[in-house]
Amino acid sequence: MRWGNLAKFLIPVVVILGIFGFYVSPLAYSIKQGLDLQGGTHVVMEAVDTPEAKVDNEAMQRAVQIMERRVNGLGLTEPLIQRQGDRRIIIELPGIKDPEGAIAIIGKTALLEFKDEAGNTVMNGNDLTDAKESYDQNHQAVVGITFSSEGATKFADLTAKNVGKRIAIVLDNQILTNPTVQEAIPSGKAQITGNRSLEEAHNLAILLKSGSLPVKLNIVETRTVGPTLGQDSKEKSEVAFAISIVAILVFMLLFYRLSGLVANIALVLFVLLLLFCLKMLNATLTLPGIAGIILTMGMAVDANVLIFERFKEEYRNGKTLRAAMDAGFSRAFNTIFDSNITTLFAAVVLFFFGSGTLKGFAINLGLGIILSMFTAITATRYLLKALMNTNIFKNGKFFGA
Repeated sequence: MRWGNLAKFLIPVVVILGIFGFYVSPLAYSIKQGLDLQGGTHVVMEAVDTPEAKVDNEAMQRAVQIMERRVNGLGLTEPLIQRQGDRRIIIELPGIKDPEGAIAIIGKTALLEFKDEAGNTVMNGNDLTDAKESYDQNHQAVVGITFSSEGATKFADLTAKNVGKRIAIVLDNQILTNPTVQEAIPSGKAQITGNRSLEEAHNLAILLKSGSLPVKLNIVETRTVGPTLGQDSKEKSEVAFAISIVAILVFMLLFYRLSGLVANIALVLFVLLLLFCLKMLNATLTLPGIAGIILTMGMAVDANVLIFERFKEEYRNGKTLRAAMDAGFSRAFNTIFDSNITTLFAAVVLFFFGSGTLKGFAINLGLGIILSMFTAITATRYLLKALMNTNIFKNGKFFGA
């Protein structure tokens, strides 16, 4: 027995199993969860033509960008905003506590206007560069607004001409505040008062910073996934994941013995690498995504099955263990590569032409294919070679041959 080769086998095994035991659960739960796992709100909005604005591709792109700024301003975890067809926008808000309030914010036209006493619109929201909620000296919630350089000039001119008169700040035809101008304001800053709470001021600031929608959007569908339903989905997916792992581990041990043990260790490494990559990519885990992970686990084992079956053929044809193992890997490689590359192409097509959770499935499937090939070709081969070089198990039956 060669102790050096035994150490080459045991040390990586202990490291892989140790890292898996300590970090797999925290790592898995640190990955962001989608709407179907933690609950939330699904909204579909449709753009309609109006006399003031017609729906076109540019208007829809601007609408999506504005929606993204509004939703991100709400501080939600991994929202989804995407176009569907020519006129619809899908918005998914995972973990949201106040769906009606969020929908009210993201669906507002948010057309800001500054009007003089005659009702003439002198300035609009395009002259703003920033808006932020705060408290004034009377501890009242206000929204401080900052104008662009051009807007500051307009506002200074507006206030200078209207000293002693009122200037109305109007949002979507509703007066937010209607103060009397005491003096010209050349600073390029102003305050919007009349907010009942700091949260209301915060929501108004989100609308003002994101800008007004270029077209009218109507809500055509709202669907809420409750936290209880999301938790139930998560628990069932965890059970399915655990059952699939146990079934694979038992199958490989029964049919391939020590080779199956090595494949199981490589599978544990595969799961760790996949979860780590999803974490680093800041991916959102959904039910289809979990299905993609389970599918790639089966594909990872399938690669090992091909290798071991080739190994058995070569060994039964009279080759030594190490020679049969080398031949098994080399002869199975082309088959593994061809089958995986075609599935990878399918994942790419799903990613570019699919939408929503289908993209999550495609990402997990594609990433899993790449990692499964890596663990099958490198990790399994290294561990098998180290184990065979110990000369502890010289009979092919120990390796399922």
